[in-house]
Amino acid sequence: MKQEQLRNVAIIAHVDHGKTTLVDQLFKQSGMWRDNQVVEERLMDSMDLERERGITIKSKNGGCEYKDHFINIIDTPGHADFGGEVERVLKMADAAVFLVDAAEGPMPQSYFVLKKAVALELPVIVVVNKIDKPAARCDWVNDQVFDLLVSLDAPDHIVDFPVIYASARDGYARYELESDNDDMTPILDTILEKTPAPKGEASAPVQLLVSSISYSTFMGTMAVGKLINGSLAVNQPIALARDGEVISTSRITKIQRFNADKHVEVDSAITGDIIAISGVEDVKVGDTVTDPENPTPIEAPAIDPPTIAMTFLPNDSPFSGKEGEFVTSNQVKDRLFRETLTDVALKVEAEKEQLGFKVSGRGELHLSILIEKMRREGYEFQVSRPQVLMKTVDGKKQEPYESLTIDVSDEFSGKVIETLGTRKGQLEEMSNDGNMVRLRYRIPTRGLLGYQSEFMTITKGQGVMNYVFDKYDEYVGAIKTRKSGVLVAKEACTTVAFALCNLQERSVLFLGPGEDVYEGQIIGENSREDDMVVNPAKGKKLTNMRASGTDDNISLTPPRLMSLEQCISYITDDELVEMTPKAIRLRKRLLKESDRKRAKQL
Repeated sequence: MKQEQLRNVAIIAHVDHGKTTLVDQLFKQSGMWRDNQVVEERLMDSMDLERERGITIKSKNGGCEYKDHFINIIDTPGHADFGGEVERVLKMADAAVFLVDAAEGPMPQSYFVLKKAVALELPVIVVVNKIDKPAARCDWVNDQVFDLLVSLDAPDHIVDFPVIYASARDGYARYELESDNDDMTPILDTILEKTPAPKGEASAPVQLLVSSISYSTFMGTMAVGKLINGSLAVNQPIALARDGEVISTSRITKIQRFNADKHVEVDSAITGDIIAISGVEDVKVGDTVTDPENPTPIEAPAIDPPTIAMTFLPNDSPFSGKEGEFVTSNQVKDRLFRETLTDVALKVEAEKEQLGFKVSGRGELHLSILIEKMRREGYEFQVSRPQVLMKTVDGKKQEPYESLTIDVSDEFSGKVIETLGTRKGQLEEMSNDGNMVRLRYRIPTRGLLGYQSEFMTITKGQGVMNYVFDKYDEYVGAIKTRKSGVLVAKEACTTVAFALCNLQERSVLFLGPGEDVYEGQIIGENSREDDMVVNPAKGKKLTNMRASGTDDNISLTPPRLMSLEQCISYITDDELVEMTPKAIRLRKRLLKESDRKRAKQL
């Protein structure tokens, strides 16, 4: 394969607009599989969490041959919390396929990923997906994309974008809506036509910018990146440069290209290839693989800073060590720092005034995915309430703001506006489309902490909210996001139905009967603002008098079962979430009631 036959393209879009399904169809219709071959759906979503949640978390590389060309496809996450994944891989692309839902149009997080593509001056191919939807409005979507690119000050060659209409689920794409084409060739042909061949000099010194790291049981660490200049071959000596300095030298042991979602071993690679190489030790994202005789490092792309942080602590609850395999502070520390090797948007620092580690990321989802991965790997630890990262500019305190878009039925819009007002949200735009209302807000990041579950309750699960980081601005003062206190277990015990039945009259319970709890564990939400210490094991007093009524028939309301994200956003500053492979528990930082009273007096 020659350099002019290579095409490197990134697929960017908002969450759930069909990126991964589109990639499946492009691979399938490029002719790389037999007609009767069984192919797994959402091929590029290789992580269990991606398949369970239906979202892309990690950027991935794939490739296919089409009309004597080789197309490298980079599948990127659509959620803004994983924006670091987008920033580090767009450097490998020479064009971007921008996927937009035919009914929803470009969403706030579309703005984020498109801004990064425009900054790199990548040609944009617009694919209006899901045109089979009854609510599809393709002309309106085209206008919205045009306005979005203009607002980003995109140059003329990007604003004059080609448009293709598609239904990735049904496997067809068309240049015109009225066309009857029944395959995806319009997209593949447009990629060949509109995506320039990769630039670079084959005779220049080797330059490969490491954009991601992958691990293999057999191959060890593999550095993935685009060969910007020069060529590589197995056993070729190379140097690893970081921050402009050579830090080590070694030899290439293996070179692999991407064929669909698989790695295929090759003997050499040319300028413009996206490859995975083995033999480079202690490599990090942003490093440069270069020529040891004439090292020419590349400056790593700038990554937007984190906006939110949590403290990770070793588990010190009475149940510590009963359910997890890795429980010590050093084990948690090693795992967190290992994550920073592949996630460039994550920051880990040891706490100075207390035991634990400050972990900073792009949002609640970014950090909750890390927590869930660690739980599944057998780690046991505790986390604090998320805190936004403040700045001081010209002596004034500033905090991060989000651009929030909400689509909700007209009957719920009043309640949504009321609740966002208490969280310091500023309504910037309101538009109606039939009985649906779209609200655009500018709101402090603090105001969105824990709002997702409240929003779903208000809208009865029928509303959609999306947000993306806007910028740092003036601090708006205190925001109270939880109005109720909690029920705290008085002592270690096993919950009893009789006690819970009495408690549920003035509270919402988080667990049912027959569950072991410890002193200081949170078992429910109080109906008042104050916390209440309770005994969930209190049984009925026995007497020699026969019961005259039917008070033995205890009826318990099902407990409120909260997800990981809901637990993290629910707690206050004096509470923690205990994470183990088998359970998620809410608790007070200070387990003993006497210690909590003493802390309040200080």
